[in-house]
Amino acid sequence: MTIPVARIDADATGAAQAPAATPRWRDFHALPRAHGAPLMHFRIRAQAADFVVDEILAFGPDGDGEHRLLKVRKTDANTDWVARRLASLAGIPHKAVGYAGLKDRHAVTTQWFSVHLGQRPEPDWALLAADNIEVLEVHAHQRKLRRGVLAGNAFQLVLRDVSGDLEGLAARVDAIAQQGVPNYFGPQRFGRNAGNLARAEAMFMATAADARGQRPDRHRRGLYLSAARSQLFNELLAARVERGDWHRALPGERLQLRGSHSHFLAERVDEHIRARVASGDAQPTGPLFGAGEPLTTGTVAALEAAVAAPFGQWLRGLAAAGLKQERRPLVLYPEALRLYRSAPDVLGLAFTLPAGSYATALLRELGDWQD
Repeated sequence: MTIPVARIDADATGAAQAPAATPRWRDFHALPRAHGAPLMHFRIRAQAADFVVDEILAFGPDGDGEHRLLKVRKTDANTDWVARRLASLAGIPHKAVGYAGLKDRHAVTTQWFSVHLGQRPEPDWALLAADNIEVLEVHAHQRKLRRGVLAGNAFQLVLRDVSGDLEGLAARVDAIAQQGVPNYFGPQRFGRNAGNLARAEAMFMATAADARGQRPDRHRRGLYLSAARSQLFNELLAARVERGDWHRALPGERLQLRGSHSHFLAERVDEHIRARVASGDAQPTGPLFGAGEPLTTGTVAALEAAVAAPFGQWLRGLAAAGLKQERRPLVLYPEALRLYRSAPDVLGLAFTLPAGSYATALLRELGDWQD
């Protein structure tokens, strides 16, 4: 299944959107699976408490400084809205509040925020309880919390109205724990009905035509660029899954060391490289496109160029926006993966994922769901 980009309605700024020229892209729910057909159907997020996420910071509080590092539990609230409530209570600008990552709205999530108080008095954080915001910890800190400084996220999910081949689930979960799953960007990356992709397309066309009046503001521009870049990654990963080599090294592969952002070029694939990839120590990567020369060579470079070729306008737009060539692992390894039955048609699922990955990439290897 693919989504045609035949026309794009006006975006939230009211700017008219031009018809798209880029060919169709793959819908997230139709991306190829690595472990076989869906085994079951289920519902997620029937209530907020069914989707619990706890953020794991990559460091601890400094213990002194003009910032406050807050551990916050929020329910049915998005991250930016919570940041604005913190800023309002503290009497500071919104930009003086930092956070490491965005968390789902329809969930119970624990995450960290930084608030630059300076010499201002400590607010009464308990006043936020009326907004379903609970401040669990407060620490003095020296720096604003920046995006991406996470070690990972721990998930506890409840799957309801479960039906299907439950007998085969144990073997599927074991296979996922050992081999991982394709590290797709999840549907929330692309906005409601993939609207951010359509708007990215319109933005690239407007830029090419130098139509300054149609340019979105900085925040929306960032969302649209991120969506287009993420979709191109998903397109490449989908092609690798269809080929059956998404978790194997090919000549010219860029391999990333597990647990780090360091990567190296493997122009040839020998037994040593194959062993490192099989163990998960080194992971094949896919492109996050931008300006500059490709980071791969040989077979991989040719494959990536072929997949991206129909999206030339997107590639030019990403490069013109100043984004640089980067890499992202093709394989997602969940840790502490546990599946258990709490009622005949209710399952619990617990796991931990590294920062930047999506629970939906794991769920889709188990079954189809209604959110």
